[in-house]
Amino acid sequence: MVKMVTLDRITKTYDKGKIPAVTDVSFSVGKGELFGLIGPDGAGKSTIFRILTTLLLPDQGTATVAGLDTLKDFRKIRGCVGYMPGRFSLYQDLTVWENLNFFAALFGTTVAENYDLIRDIYQQIEPFKTRRAGKLSGGMKQKLALCCALVHKPEVLFLDEPTTGVDAVSRKEFWDMLKRLKEQGITILVSTPYMDEADLCERIALIQDGKILSIDTPQNIVNSYPGELYAVKGAALHKILQDTRHYPGTLSCYAFGEYLHVAFKPGQGTGPARTGQSDRAGVQDPSGSGGLSGGSPEGLKKYLEDQGHTEVEIKKITPGIEDNFIRLMGNTRPDTAEGLDTATPTVRPAPQKPGV
Repeated sequence: MVKMVTLDRITKTYDKGKIPAVTDVSFSVGKGELFGLIGPDGAGKSTIFRILTTLLLPDQGTATVAGLDTLKDFRKIRGCVGYMPGRFSLYQDLTVWENLNFFAALFGTTVAENYDLIRDIYQQIEPFKTRRAGKLSGGMKQKLALCCALVHKPEVLFLDEPTTGVDAVSRKEFWDMLKRLKEQGITILVSTPYMDEADLCERIALIQDGKILSIDTPQNIVNSYPGELYAVKGAALHKILQDTRHYPGTLSCYAFGEYLHVAFKPGQGTGPARTGQSDRAGVQDPSGSGGLSGGSPEGLKKYLEDQGHTEVEIKKITPGIEDNFIRLMGNTRPDTAEGLDTATPTVRPAPQKPGV
């Protein structure tokens, strides 16, 4: 497969090296691929996109776009890529039609010349073509920005958090448009903090604190989760969260919507350990409330009921990309993953999932 984008050990810092933004990042994107860069705010997604679109210089490493070096061939790269930044950056005092014609002229082309590429998108905003861009809704602004990024028929399209702040219907429409663009052979890189959008990409890179945690297909990342995961629910969820963390067999526990997601320490045996007695796995249960050597749903349920909890429900679930992200971060406390868009009350909630 022809590689349209490559990064080789890219490192970027701010404030004279005091603030690391991206550290030793390497990956490649094939021609015609829909590739997602997934991570919370401040993970380094925008920095990577700005380096690839020649708006920032890396401190170390090399990068290429469409076979062109981002340092030596930056002028050529700017002519063959489309870039839609996270913030709406079009001229808000120009109309929809004026913005579109302006950006076409910048690249030495016309709207008519490449109209087939933007037709499906433009037809949705055409009724508002005389309206100033600043007066458009969030979804309409994103569609106009996408038209302007495509009007010169780029080989590679960079979309930095294109669906942030738009409604669920507009999000679904936007991803449907990306699928159609991919069918026309355009290589698409999209960044997002929404984990539910990862499933809509062919491959994804999970990024946190400027470092790549994993690169694979969404399904392979889901399948890579080791062991089993359980959802726990009860009458007093916050108190259950605290008590589950103190259960000796708990490996990880974090809030996820109306449930807790819990993984147990591996071990042997299913019988309860006595107070102060270590079992074969070396886990000591100081509470005497039924802690198990490796932890188990039965043992946890008994432990929680002994703590006075009622309506305790524990069921086995299939781990999602969010669960793998938290696991890869090496965290067993949700506060260390704050900012990650899961459907949990401890982080910024993800919008309703668009249809696939």
